[in-house]
Amino acid sequence: MAGGKGYAMINLPKLDFLKRQRLTGMLGLVLDGSRLDGLVLRRPNGALEIQHPFSVSLSLDPLTNDPELVGREIRNHLDALEVREHNCVVGLPLKWVLATHTEIPQMPEADVANFLQIEAERGFPCDAQTLQVATSRCHSAAGKDYAMLVGIPRTHVAVLEKVLKAAKLKPSAFALGIAALQPAGVDSSNGVLALAIGESHVGLQITFGGGVIALRTLEGAIETEGSFRQLKGDLVAREVRITLGQLPDEVRAAVRRVRIFGPRDLARQLADEIELRLEPMNLQVEVVTAYAADEFGVQFPKDAAVSPALSLAAERLTGRCGAFDFLPPKVTAWQQMAARYSSGKLRAILTVAGSVALLVGLLFSVQQFQLWRLGAQWSKMKPAVLQLEGIEASIKQYRPWFDDTIRGLTILRRLTEAFPEDGSVTAKTIEIRDFNTVVCSGTSRNYQALLKTVERLRTVPQIPDVNLGATRGQPPALQFTFSFVWNEGGKNAN
Repeated sequence: MAGGKGYAMINLPKLDFLKRQRLTGMLGLVLDGSRLDGLVLRRPNGALEIQHPFSVSLSLDPLTNDPELVGREIRNHLDALEVREHNCVVGLPLKWVLATHTEIPQMPEADVANFLQIEAERGFPCDAQTLQVATSRCHSAAGKDYAMLVGIPRTHVAVLEKVLKAAKLKPSAFALGIAALQPAGVDSSNGVLALAIGESHVGLQITFGGGVIALRTLEGAIETEGSFRQLKGDLVAREVRITLGQLPDEVRAAVRRVRIFGPRDLARQLADEIELRLEPMNLQVEVVTAYAADEFGVQFPKDAAVSPALSLAAERLTGRCGAFDFLPPKVTAWQQMAARYSSGKLRAILTVAGSVALLVGLLFSVQQFQLWRLGAQWSKMKPAVLQLEGIEASIKQYRPWFDDTIRGLTILRRLTEAFPEDGSVTAKTIEIRDFNTVVCSGTSRNYQALLKTVERLRTVPQIPDVNLGATRGQPPALQFTFSFVWNEGGKNAN
């Protein structure tokens, strides 16, 4: 409201009694599937000190189970580790992320926000209003501006806030671990493709021009058999080439380094498998095993293991801004008071207050009379209504149970059309659940034929996406399983 004619602004942040004390401790948490990694980072004398590192497996899913129970489970783990820090920063699962990028045309800076809002509505496969959206902007040497729009469902964020509240934790940020491992704002991150090995997937991020230009999850890159995890280097290399091929030429030409984060043995294995495959693209592959001495501008523990939880906590304690933050803004009581009285029209408000109170009282009187009148009418018609409700319940009980649509046949037809006629890909089992969730498994002579079948399915308007699971066996008997959700409204349906 500042700048308008006749408006006064109260600069509350300048008041001494509202200044926040500098944080000296932070709990870093990273949620990845059923695993919760974390540590406490303290800054007692300007230097960073690591305490209580842990990695636990949660028995309850934060999104599907009662938030109170999930929060109590997390609190029990923290109490067992004697963790007393309540301020935390949470790294969200990369699987929750929806991302799209766009080029920003030449326009006044004041119009960029509206332009990005329109691009979000066009780029996301769902209503942008249902997402908590964060933006990262890039600027190229050629003078072009790009923006990366990253959204996470608001329902996920709301549930996670309830879980943390039940765990007696106070979140200061909801961020992404890979963005903290390879921060976009530092000069050394220009033209870097980061790969972060997670519990069941590999995260990919490309930083360029001071921001993030690409962000995605590589599903199927990790195959788990019991406690053994096997990385698929050929799949990662192929997805890296595809991702780079979708970027503008100047961005693609600027990417020269691939940095791999994760457990040392798996990171080394992935580096060995993709180095030769990416050599024709002049990409230098390196495994990140330690932080740089000046990583956060303060004294850092020697030989500290590189982890998303540590990077996130260090960012918050040292004041380094992360690329994304999905924590909804909190409006304080002082901000509400400032917004209420900063217009300079307090006198007019007080003058009208008496009239408003009188009008409200009159409206309540009218409403009470209407409720009394409607209550009398309901008393007269209640017996007939109850009789009709009984009849309606009987009708529902004995009405035909079957579905008169042919959705099941339509799904089977579309699925059949996607399979090649030469029999290179065959289905063994097809399961249709509730006429919308489809799970198909079978065999393929080679991986290329399977990918073509999946791509043909993705062109069907009623199939928003196809989730290809891990494959087993070797050609010509390559076993596969994929699933998709049938949406009668099409890909753009809300």
